[in-house]
Formats: sequence, structure tokens, C-alpha cells
Amino acid sequence: MATRHLYVVRHGAADAFGELTDVGRRQSELLGERLAALPIDTVWHSPLPRAVRCAQIVGERAGVAVREAAELVDHVPHVPDDIPPAWAGFFDGYDASEAAAGARIADALIARFARPADVETHEVLVTHAYPVAWLVRHALDAPPARWLGLSCGNTALTAIEYRVGLAPTLLVYNDMSHLPAELRWTGFGPGVRP
Repeated sequence: MATRHLYVVRHGAADAFGELTDVGRRQSELLGERLAALPIDTVWHSPLPRAVRCAQIVGERAGVAVREAAELVDHVPHVPDDIPPAWAGFFDGYDASEAAAGARIADALIARFARPADVETHEVLVTHAYPVAWLVRHALDAPPARWLGLSCGNTALTAIEYRVGLAPTLLVYNDMSHLPAELRWTGFGPGVRP
């Protein structure tokens, strides 16, 4: 039975202009070294510069082709009808057309990547925090609003497998073991980290 192995990552740490920082480049290099041990077929990336550069670095280290996938762009995948009070400020100003556009991108992401393949594949998706959360929520068959709060660190690895006739298998979520302590937990707000 063919398995689609997805290795989903948030891009490396970036500056306010969307370019990788020195930390982000180092995170990307270390991720690429980790993934080089796997039989990666393709590294897909969002069209945004921070994801493009991260994917290029990973592809160089892993020695594989790098391709763009518009579905991986940073977007809000779902706006709940009843917004939790803690998220009210985040959604302030979202209108119905923006919510619908985000939902269309989320549906396209799932349709393209969250399904079994005809042949065994190992694909890296370099994307952003919200699409990672949406793919994890989907793999767990959780309600749409559960993507909220599923944060992930820069270059943290999430692995999901898809097989015909079976529910998706979430193998790893937010794994930063390829990063030394000083490079972990970037992309998160302040707080205690394990």
C-alpha cells in the first residue's frame, strides 16, 4: 500500500520584512541536514520569501528539487462563528470575503496534500504556522476551530502519513530535536517552554 509521507514545517525565523534572519538560515540548514537522511522526493514551499529561502536551503542540504505550491501560502484557514474571547482581537476586522478566501485556500491545501498518493512519496512542505495547524487539525479529524492555538516553532517538524482506506496518522508534531536549545521555540510568544 503506497503511503504519502508529509514532512510539514514552518519556515525559519524571519525579520519584519519576511526575510530569513541568521537564526532562520541556521535553523533551515539544520532541518535540511535532518531531512537529508530521508528519501525526500520534493520540497514544496509557499510563495512568500521566508518560505522560499527556507525551502531552497532544505532542498540544497537534502539534494532534491524545490517547487512552489500556492496552497501553502500564509492564510487564516477558518474563522469560527463563535470567536473565543481570547481570539477576538486577532479576528477583529476580518470580513466575510477574507474569511471565504482563507477557507478556499484551506480547502485547496487539504485537497492537494492531505490525501494518499498513487505511489510512495516523501514530500516536505515549507509553509507557515496556520497551514501547519490546519493540516494537523485535519489529520486528527478535529472540529475546524481547533486549529486555533496549535502553534509551531520555526523549522519545527510535523510528520503525517496518508494511506488509502485509513485515517491520517500524525507521527510527530512540532519536533525541534534537530535544533540546539538556543534555536528552539522561535516564533512563539513569551512563556515557559519544555
